[in-house]
Amino acid sequence: MSDLFAGTSTTEPAAAPLGSRSDLKRDRRAKKRKAQRRRRTALLLVVILAVLAAAGWVLRDQVMSFLDDIKPEAVADYPGPGIDPVDVTINPGDTGSVMGRELVSADVVESVEAFNIAFEANPNSGSIQPGTHQMLTQMSAEGAVARLVANENRVETKLTIPEGYTVDQILERATAVTGIAREDFEAAMEDNDATGLPDVAGGEYEGWLFPTTYLLAPDSNATSILSDMVTQTVLQLDDAGVAEEDREEVLTEASLIEREAANDEDRAKMARAIDNRIEQGMPLQIDAAVAYGAGKPGTELTTSDLEDESNEYNLYVNPGLPPTPIAAPGRASIDAVMNPADGDWLFWTTVNLDTGETKFAATYEEHQENVAELREWQAANG
Repeated sequence: MSDLFAGTSTTEPAAAPLGSRSDLKRDRRAKKRKAQRRRRTALLLVVILAVLAAAGWVLRDQVMSFLDDIKPEAVADYPGPGIDPVDVTINPGDTGSVMGRELVSADVVESVEAFNIAFEANPNSGSIQPGTHQMLTQMSAEGAVARLVANENRVETKLTIPEGYTVDQILERATAVTGIAREDFEAAMEDNDATGLPDVAGGEYEGWLFPTTYLLAPDSNATSILSDMVTQTVLQLDDAGVAEEDREEVLTEASLIEREAANDEDRAKMARAIDNRIEQGMPLQIDAAVAYGAGKPGTELTTSDLEDESNEYNLYVNPGLPPTPIAAPGRASIDAVMNPADGDWLFWTTVNLDTGETKFAATYEEHQENVAELREWQAANG
């Protein structure tokens, strides 16, 4: 090997590609432009997102504003507490929605929806009682429900009819309590269909106006009050097992017992004594009936009253029961007629007018002994 070729390979290295430096520059510039585009794109994306977010808040505000606009109509509610008194009637079985409609109609609450929400939210809403309640106009729904639940503002007129009252006494009491004119009651009694008086009564109301306490609504009138009394009598007779054709007779006998008996334990005995006398064809000789026909208290009867044959209620001269009841009998007297005691009694006498103690007798002699005991009591007590 000669020195001429020293340090020289027989195979020369490949020459660098032409223009490689310029290519590198282009690559760097391209990468730079690409990075710039990425930055611009990211910036644009940020801007777009910001715009969308801003638009979203604007849209949210518009939606909330829209909801606020429709909310008062959906659950409109007065602020309360209320202004003027107004009566509202809640009927048995009324649902919250029915109550709400009635309250809206009376301008107590502003919307049924608001009342329903308050009704459902109050755990005691199921205790609201039917009847007429005094409410206030323009109450909040919550306040209206609370007032109904309290049940302290029901508007009620209580009409109490005692046992043994006559029609005349009942009308006097009803007029005094309700303020309805007696003439209105008397006019209402002309329409038996409206009051529900059964045909068996023969158009006579005596005995058919049941003695109890009635809760009257503000819109009650003479016809509705009389109808309630007659209806109650029919219900009591039906419950006691009285046949329709026997109603008048049962009421008549029960009315005699009502006016004669001072104590409940005597009623069934009186019913038996009356039945025994009728079966034997004996006159009943009941002073209360004579007094009713004569139009005077029993304590004012005279011998001539007991002999008055023109008085059809004079059970000293007319056999059997009187032509109509002489008063309004209560349930105890009706039950006594339907379930008389066992016994052979024909007479009874009250021997103590303070306690009402009454003694029964099967014979006239025994009866006279009881009468003598009464006379002794009267002498001792003036």
